[in-house]
Order: sequence, then structure tokens, then C-alpha cells
Amino acid sequence: MVDFIKKQLLTVHQNGKQHVSEVFKFIGPGIIVTVGFIDPGNWAANLAAGASYGYELLWVVTLSTIMLILLQHNVAHLGIVRGQCLSECAYEFLPRWLSRFVLSTAGIAAAATALAEFIGAAIALKMLFGIPLVIGSILTAVICSVMLITNSYQKLERIIAGFVSLIALAYVIEVNMVNVDWAAAGIGWVNPSIPNESMLVILSILGAVIMPHNLFLHSEIIQSRQFNTQDPEIMQRQLRYEFLDTLLSMGIGWMINSAMIILAAAVFYAHGVGVTELEQAEELLKPLIGPAAGTIFALALLFAGFASSATAGMAGASIFAGMWGESYDMKDFHSRLGLFLTYVPALGLILFVTDSFQALLVSQMFLSLQLPITIFLQLFMTSSRRVMGQYTNRTFTNIILWGIGIVVTGMNIYLLMAS
Repeated sequence: MVDFIKKQLLTVHQNGKQHVSEVFKFIGPGIIVTVGFIDPGNWAANLAAGASYGYELLWVVTLSTIMLILLQHNVAHLGIVRGQCLSECAYEFLPRWLSRFVLSTAGIAAAATALAEFIGAAIALKMLFGIPLVIGSILTAVICSVMLITNSYQKLERIIAGFVSLIALAYVIEVNMVNVDWAAAGIGWVNPSIPNESMLVILSILGAVIMPHNLFLHSEIIQSRQFNTQDPEIMQRQLRYEFLDTLLSMGIGWMINSAMIILAAAVFYAHGVGVTELEQAEELLKPLIGPAAGTIFALALLFAGFASSATAGMAGASIFAGMWGESYDMKDFHSRLGLFLTYVPALGLILFVTDSFQALLVSQMFLSLQLPITIFLQLFMTSSRRVMGQYTNRTFTNIILWGIGIVVTGMNIYLLMAS
């Protein structure tokens, strides 16, 4: 893996500053995907990990991010090579009945994701302004719908990149407000350890990072970078640039997820305080490190909730459009209908939510059930010479990716049974 990264970096920079400046034109799609694994579900898992086990489970963030990079890099290649997203490929290369079934399950997973994101944003609105959960969820859905329908992809990319920057800034501020044992954190990042009764938390962190809607989304949004797919030299260059975009973006996500665990370890674990809910974390931060910390926490959660709700809507719209062999385009009827079918069922379920934490668990169960379908759909497509031509996965790549797919599937089945 290290040698592969070095090879990619050296190749991209071999022609000097011209290539460096060109690389930054292709940074962006990965940032949108990053939002999916710093969403409210990740917050809950990371805070629980840090509060219960200190710095010991930081290695799980490292491992899950490596697996995520490989899967997202692979599905982005599909989008570049085919000029189609994963759902469009399913429409073209699978029997119609099978593609409709697979994509319907992915659409349900996107709606389940939206449910969790709405709840996260609504919890933040309740923390900041005292707005009831249902009203906060509706406000989030309306704001994100308007944002998706009225803005071009390029504007959405900048908006979401801004959200990610604000979340990162919030955690930089909060981590600097506490006393961090950086030596313990450094060991935790690279030293795999499984404390007693920590397996469910470990699986929760891993399961919250790799999400089915993100795999569909990345294959769609990577196509926002227009290029000549008929020129082999240009194609190879874009494939390398995509890798750097994915590596940089997932690295930012790794840092934010790590910061969540570090904050919880330095504040809650150090004081022997357990945390099981986001509202509880915000309330406990105030007396331990000051009222400003609680406000910063709530604001960061709000940014994460809005950004991840928007990307869940984009993914749902892309999946539904793909069921008709079409690309994501919010001016098109099928994309708008896909957004509606993603958001409205999620809002409908929230009307019946009495326990927000339990609702998050239920939404994760749907994701656990669907994730193996998406992963193996992706690997079937990228392993097929009929689909990818000369850019099909190499044997070694296939072994790694199928191994990750099997591990992630087993992990999610275990998590589902233990929930």
C-alpha cells in the first residue's frame, strides 16, 4: 500500500509544478464523499469509543479509513472509465429485474441514511435553539432540498467543502481546549488493541465509515471533472488525480474522526464519565471545559448534519435516476423524484420517533443489510472486462478488494445480530 501511494505521488509530480497546479483542479469530489463518514452516526460511535476506552481505539479509525480509501478509489475509477455512475452501470449490465431490486435496496439505504442525518441536524438545532426534533428535521430537509435544487454541482461542492472546513476548525479549537496525551494517541493510532467488551464499539466505528450511498455518490460526482476518455494518456492522468483527491479527502475525514475520539478521551474518559448520546456529550462538555465548548460542539454537529443530509439526498437522487439509465441532474424529473423518495419517507418515520438514539440504531441496521449488496455490485462491475475494458481490476487488487468486501460484510452481519 505504501509503495503504491509513493508510486502515485511520484508519477503525478514527475513533471514539476505544472502537474501540481493541475492536480488541485481535480480536488473536490472526494470532499463531498468525506461528509458521509463524519456524519452524526460517526459522532455517536467515536464519542462512545473515546469516553469508554480512551485513546485505545484510534487504530480502528486508521484501519477503516484505509479500507474506505481502497473502495472509494475503486468505485471512482468506474465512474471515470465508464462515464457512468454505479447505478447506471447496474441498469446497463444487469438483468432489468435484478438491477431494479438492487437499486431499490440502495434507495432504501439512502433514505435510512437521510433519517440519521436529519436526526443529527435536528439534535443540533435543539441544542442551539430549543427547536423540537420533528420541526428541526423538517427544516433540515427543506433547507437541503432547496440547496440541491437551486445550486449547480460546482456551488454545492464549495458549500459542502465549507461545511467540512468548519467542522475541522471546530474540532481543532476543542482539542486545543483540553489536555491531550499525544503519546497515548500516537500509540493508539497504530497499535491494534481490543479492550474487554469493546468489540461492538469497534464494529460500530468500522460500520459507520463505509456506507453504501457514498459508493454510489462517488461514482457519480467524479464525472463533474470533464475529460477526454478517448485519450489513454489523459485517462491515466485523471485516474491518478482521482487517487490524490480521494487520499487527501479521506485523510481529512480520518483527522476529524480521530479528533472526536481524542476529545472524548481527554474530557470524558479522563474524568470517568460515560457518554451514550450526543445531547449528553454537549451537556457534559460545558461544566468540564466551559460553555463555549458545548456551543462549538453543537455548531459542528449542525454543519455535519446539514452536509450529510445534502449528500444523502444527492445519492438517493443519483440511485433513482440510474434506475432509468440516467445521470444525476436536479433539472430532470427522475432525479427530483429520487430526492423526494429519499427525504419524505425519512421524515415520515421521524414523526413516530420517540427515542432518537434508537432511531439511529434502526437506520444503521438497514445500512448493515444493504452494504454487502453495494460492495459486491461494485466489485462485480470493476472486475469485469466487459464493463471496464483494459482498466479492469488487476488480480492483486481484486484479492484485496474482495477480502475487504468479505470482512466488511461479516462485520456488518455481526453488528446487525448484536444490535
